[in-house]
Amino acid sequence: MDWLSSISENPFFEIALILFFAAVLGAIGQLLKQPLIVMFIALGILVGPSFLNIVRSTEYIHLLAEIGIAILLFIVGLKLDLRVIGAVGKIALLTGLGQIFFTSLIGYFLGIGLGFSSMHSFYIAVALTFSSTIIIIKLLSDKKEIDSLHGQIAIGFLIVQDIAVILVMIILSAIGQPGDIPLGYEILKTLLSGSLLFAIALIAMRWIIPGLSFFLARSQEMLILFAIAWAVTLAAIGELMGFSGEVGAFLAGVSLASSDFKELISSRLISLRDFMLIFFFVNLGANLDLSIIGSQVPSALIFSTFVLIGNPVIVLIIMGFMGYRKRTSFLAGLTVAQISEFSLIFAGLGFSIGHITGETVALITLVGLITIGLSTYLILYSHQIYEVISPALEIFERENPYREAQLDPKNNDYYDLIILGLGRFGGKIARLLDKEHPEVKFLGVDFDPMVVRNWQLQNHNVVYGDIEDPDLLERIPFKNAGCILSTVSDREHSLQLIRNLRRNDYTGKVYLTAIHDSDYQFLNNFGVNEVLLPHQMAAKNFYNSFLEDLIKDPFPREQKGFENKPEEV
Repeated sequence: MDWLSSISENPFFEIALILFFAAVLGAIGQLLKQPLIVMFIALGILVGPSFLNIVRSTEYIHLLAEIGIAILLFIVGLKLDLRVIGAVGKIALLTGLGQIFFTSLIGYFLGIGLGFSSMHSFYIAVALTFSSTIIIIKLLSDKKEIDSLHGQIAIGFLIVQDIAVILVMIILSAIGQPGDIPLGYEILKTLLSGSLLFAIALIAMRWIIPGLSFFLARSQEMLILFAIAWAVTLAAIGELMGFSGEVGAFLAGVSLASSDFKELISSRLISLRDFMLIFFFVNLGANLDLSIIGSQVPSALIFSTFVLIGNPVIVLIIMGFMGYRKRTSFLAGLTVAQISEFSLIFAGLGFSIGHITGETVALITLVGLITIGLSTYLILYSHQIYEVISPALEIFERENPYREAQLDPKNNDYYDLIILGLGRFGGKIARLLDKEHPEVKFLGVDFDPMVVRNWQLQNHNVVYGDIEDPDLLERIPFKNAGCILSTVSDREHSLQLIRNLRRNDYTGKVYLTAIHDSDYQFLNNFGVNEVLLPHQMAAKNFYNSFLEDLIKDPFPREQKGFENKPEEV
C-alpha cells in the first residue's frame, strides 16, 4: 500500500503515525483485556510492509529499538546484585546449557522427520532453542516477578542462551566465509572480548561509579542522563567487540546495582523503557515477509507446539533433577516457551551465507509469531495454569527438593505472628517487633531469595515462599501461629489466601492489606479480622502526632517552622 509514500518520506510524520496506531491498538487491547505485548506485535505487522507499509525509515526504527533493548537490559541489571548472580549462577548455567542441548537435539530430528535437509534441520533446531530475553523480562517486570526465585533463574539461563547464540553465529559466519580468518581465532577473540567487557564493568563498579553517581545525584536529571549514557555506551562497546549489546547493557546495570540510587534510576527509566520497546516490535514487524509464510503453516504449527510444550518440559526435568520444586521449575520453564528475536537474526545469517532458503526463514519467522503471541498468555496466567495442572507435575519433582527445602522453616514451633511479604510495609513491622518487642516470636515469608537470606543472616526466622503458591501453607507452620498478616495488597492474592486458610481450618486471626478503598470494602466482606490501609495508617499517625504536639505546645499561625535554624541543612 503506497498511499502514504509521499507523506512518510518525512521520518517525523512516520513515527507520529506509528505512535498513533500504537495508542489505538493499546486502547483496544486494554478494552479487550489483552496483553500490550500482543498488541504491539500486531502493531509491528500492521505498520510493516505486509499491510500499511508505513515504516520506511528502517534505520531510525532499528536504532530506537536498539536503545530500547539496551535500557530494558540495563534496568534488569540494576535489580541484580552480584550475590544473586552467585546464588543462581550454577543452576542458570546448567539449566541453560541443558535446555540448549536437548531442544536442539530433539528439534533437529523433528526437522528430519518433517522432510527438511540436515542443514535446514540444524538451523531450525538452533532457532527453536533460544528464547526472547526482551519479552520475558518485560513480562516478569510487569508481573513484579523479577526478584522471585524462578524469575532470577530464568534471567540467568536467558543470558546463557544469549551468549551461546552469539558464539554459534560467530562460528557459522566463519564457516560460511572460509579462508578469511581462522575459526579458533574468532572464538578466542569473542571470549577475550567478553572478559574485557566484564572487566570494564567491574572496574567502573569498584572505583568509578560510586563517587561519580554520588556527585551527579545532586541533580536527578544528570543522574538519569548518566545512567542512560552508561547503558548505551557499554551496549555499544559490546557491539564493537563483536560480543553482544544486550550483555553490555546488562553489565552496565549490574555495575550500578550496588548504588544507593538504583531505585531512583530504575523508577525513572521504566516509562522510557516501555516507550522505546514499541519500536522493537515495529522493527520486528517491518522485517516480516508474509507473502511466503502461508505454505509453511503445517510445519510451523508442529514446531510451535514443540516450543510451547517441549521446551518447558525440558526445563522442568532439568530443574526437578537438580532439586527444585515443581512450581519453581514450571514457572521458570514457561519463560522458554517462545523463540527469540535472535532466532530471526540467526535465520537471516543462514540465508545470507547460503545455508538455508527464504522458505526456511519464513518458517522460523512464523514459529516466532505463534510462540511469542501464545507464550505471552502462558506467562501472564502461569499461576492459574499451575493450579490446574499441578497434580500432573508431581513426576518432575524429587521426593526431597533439597535446594528449596533448605529455605523452609527448621521446626514447627509456635509463632505469635506470620508476616507474608517483607517489603517496605512488612519489613518495617518486622523491624519494629524485633526492636521494641523481642519477646514476640514471628516468622517472615518472602518470595525474594535474597531478602530471605539477608534476614536469615541476622538470625531471624524468615523463609522463602510465594503467596501465589497454592502449596505455600504446606511448608509453613501456619496452624501454630496466633495471627497471620499478609502485606501483599493484590485483591486476588488475598482471596486465594483466605480460601486456602479456610480450606485448612485455620482458627487464628487474619489481617490483610489493601491500597484502594474499593479493595478495602471488598475484602472486609470475607470475615477477616481487619484490612489494613498503609497510606491511611500513615496519615492517621501524622494527624494524631500533629494534634498532640499542637495541644502540648500551640504556636501562632505565622510562626516559621525553620525559625532560628541554619539556612544550610
